[in-house]
Amino acid sequence: MTRVGRLELRVPQDRAGRFSTELFERYQRSEKALVAALAEMYVQGVSTRKVKAIIEELCGHAFSASSISAINKNWTRA
Repeated sequence: MTRVGRLELRVPQDRAGRFSTELFERYQRSEKALVAALAEMYVQGVSTRKVKAIIEELCGHAFSASSISAINKNWTRA
């Protein structure tokens, strides 16, 4: 998931299985800037319900409430 919505990427396969891209970390599912924006909303006291609505409006795809809570939990540990 990115700030512009969902992207479908085709990842090339190599025989040795060593291909890696410099655009994303391995198994990264969301753009770091988007996750940082979610964390900022949390810090500013925006409710999970409002965050979910904002992300749906911006990206055309909603994170589940549990995903938003998990992201927030990771930020409170850091």
